[in-house]
Amino acid sequence: MNTSDLWLRQAAAILRLEIKKSFLARRGWWIYLLALGPVGICGLHSLVSARSTRMHHTLNEDYHVYAGIFQFFYLRLGIFFGCVGIFSNLFRGEVLEKTLHYYFLAPVRREVLALSKYLAGLAAAIFFFAGSVALAWLLIGAHFGPGWREFLLGNGLAQLGWYTLTAVLACLGYGAVFLVMGLVSRNPMLPAALVMVWEGINAFLPSFLQRFSVIFYLKSLSPVEVPVTGGLAILAVASDPAPAWLAISGLLAVSGLVLYVAARQARTMEISYSE
Repeated sequence: MNTSDLWLRQAAAILRLEIKKSFLARRGWWIYLLALGPVGICGLHSLVSARSTRMHHTLNEDYHVYAGIFQFFYLRLGIFFGCVGIFSNLFRGEVLEKTLHYYFLAPVRREVLALSKYLAGLAAAIFFFAGSVALAWLLIGAHFGPGWREFLLGNGLAQLGWYTLTAVLACLGYGAVFLVMGLVSRNPMLPAALVMVWEGINAFLPSFLQRFSVIFYLKSLSPVEVPVTGGLAILAVASDPAPAWLAISGLLAVSGLVLYVAARQARTMEISYSE
């Protein structure tokens, strides 16, 4: 058996173990709530509207509201904190449970271990949050019946595709970042809080600084723009969105670079259960 075949078999074995942990983690119950919350709200809205004798809003208004949910809940809160919970605990959780040494004693390259854990976390994050994004989008306008189906067969499917792709890329980018944080920090919540602040103030930064964040490229891919309104609008700095090809390739490149750093960090990681 050559080396690459061995690594693939080891990665597949680790993936089977880690996917179970990522989907069934007892500490991750709140991640299910983050993913299911918007689905429940959109489904309830559709159910109540379908039973109403008089419609007080339009299909376009529903999907404009959804654009706000996507930008301000999914990207800034739901996917962000979901990735914190999933990826920062891939190594840190095993340290807390005093089980990481079993992996380190096995004849497995640390890089293979880090990549396999990341892929397992990514599978869970995409399932929960990209699935939630798609399901909530489908539910919020379903009560319009024939009008909704006509919209769906028109440009609706393209809009749904962009929302889902953006959610997948958010899981990819934030996942790599928080995997590194779980490797280098005893308390990943502290650096995660700093990242959250940086991402949160993105709209108010100078245009060139906005490009040094994940949220800028994710917003560029969102099919419906949601401008900053209210009193904070005067502080927002208008910036041209990145072209789709640049946003996608940039997010993939940054994720790959951060994942490389994570693999190198895993290679030199030492376990101290006394932390």
